[in-house]
Amino acid sequence: MANFYTDNKDLKFHLNHPLMKKIISLKERDFADKENFDYAPLDYEDAIDSYDKVLEIIGDICGNTIDVNAESVDAEGPKVIDNRVQYARGTQENLDVLTKAGLIGMSLPRQYGGLNFSMVPYVIAAELVSRADGGFANIWGLQDCAETIHEFASDEIKNELLPQFNKGATAAMDLTEPDAGSDLQAVQLKATYSEEKGTWLLNGVKRFITNGDADISLVLARSEEGTNDGRGLSLFVYEKKDQGLSVRRIEHKLGIIGSPTCELVFKDAPAKLVGSRKMGLIKYVMSLMNSARLGVGAQAVGISEAAYREGLKYAQERIQFGKAIIEFPAVYEMLSNMNAKVKAQRSLLYETCRFVDVYKVYSHIASERKLNPEERNEMKKYQRLADVFTPLLKLFASEYSNQIAYDSLQIHGGAGFMKDFPIERIYRDARITSIYEGTSQLQVVAAIRGVTTKAYINKIREYETITVLPELEYLKKILIEMTNEFEKTIDDIHVIDDKEFIDFHARRLVELAGNIIMGYLLINDASRNDEYIDASEVFIKKAKSENIEKIKYIQDFELKDLGKFKY
Repeated sequence: MANFYTDNKDLKFHLNHPLMKKIISLKERDFADKENFDYAPLDYEDAIDSYDKVLEIIGDICGNTIDVNAESVDAEGPKVIDNRVQYARGTQENLDVLTKAGLIGMSLPRQYGGLNFSMVPYVIAAELVSRADGGFANIWGLQDCAETIHEFASDEIKNELLPQFNKGATAAMDLTEPDAGSDLQAVQLKATYSEEKGTWLLNGVKRFITNGDADISLVLARSEEGTNDGRGLSLFVYEKKDQGLSVRRIEHKLGIIGSPTCELVFKDAPAKLVGSRKMGLIKYVMSLMNSARLGVGAQAVGISEAAYREGLKYAQERIQFGKAIIEFPAVYEMLSNMNAKVKAQRSLLYETCRFVDVYKVYSHIASERKLNPEERNEMKKYQRLADVFTPLLKLFASEYSNQIAYDSLQIHGGAGFMKDFPIERIYRDARITSIYEGTSQLQVVAAIRGVTTKAYINKIREYETITVLPELEYLKKILIEMTNEFEKTIDDIHVIDDKEFIDFHARRLVELAGNIIMGYLLINDASRNDEYIDASEVFIKKAKSENIEKIKYIQDFELKDLGKFKY
């Protein structure tokens, strides 16, 4: 019996990070729920044990149901029947098994039927599901919508909708339109309040909506007449049972085929306002998108893990010239680099997740009581870190998943190009991760603030103070040299003081920071567990050579060179 949790020691390692004690204590409000719920933890050890047991159940479902169904789901796909989505057989089975196990809405408070889990085990679960089937991960991951409802909706809406998730309700976020993709300020779907019906009515079209015919949908719509920017947009919640939406079609996609991507038509669809008018994009969707980007980070890491394992397995089994191809330097170098990238992106994923966990739980506490100055400062600190680490994670995890899937297929040779091996599907599924929920180019636009404000440098200098194992000191020295060069490059660019010049080099600058940050995360991990030493060495030496090349290009580049790239 396969178990995707117990066969990957990295996951339990990250689950037991030292910061988890603080996160769990805050999340459990010093374990107050033990008086009201018999399944609430009594202390930190009990909470970790609960996380561990639930993740083992999810790992079993992923290994023996979701992974088993992945190929048939990819072949069958969803259909539109009478303007409604019908999932592939395997997709519905996956949902039914997870619902029966009580695992939908696991991060919600217990009063709504959830398990009150912190973000870390929830994201581990997302990684597990993604490893099993990158397409199904979208349906699983859209329970992020429940978090947005929990955070911003009225008590009436929360009490009505949140308990539905534990019973298997699916979710969607209906944001994109034919003329409003990355530029969500251009959204035109209309929301008008009907005095006669005593409700908001939605009219218009949404496109490229993942899981678009969900039971509960968050819809971004223009509520303010005469506006044409983000200040005229509000967020609404629509329920499928109200029958105001029809599915025009499901898009025919390259990958993640089991996840229905829909074009939707709203016609006098009744909906409820979430939070305040005019704050839909500015506040609520920005929060939802950050959660979604964390989810795509987990999806990308899961896909990377799947791709790496497929490449490793094939290289061990494929015999050429009298020996397994893993014995050839060209192949074992590829696999070593793939393994190092998987571990690096995973460390970045859970570091980001911990930052999100701390600031989110403080924000929930703030709605219950006034934070003291120390708590308020901590919340702001972790929110700032989450804001700059989330786009960094989305950028690196999605790009790495594409690279690792590419290399794994290459290891398979011609066989990988056929549908006989899972890598062909995994390769197609990986491609979307660097496109949706903000392309890699948009992640750079968000992440460059971490460079120019020196938020990354400041965090790197914090990492620098952490004591590492003696055998890792030489790697730490390499990272310190890389940091000094990075900081000098930033200072030189500030002297040039040209926004277009910074924008042109933004990706290089962000990647310089990311390489150093992941290097530090790996040696810090290796100091807690020496099994990470080899991956740390492989990653840091490769990162050093990449950073040297990027810095040299920036140093040799002159302002007048910009014109050569314009069309």
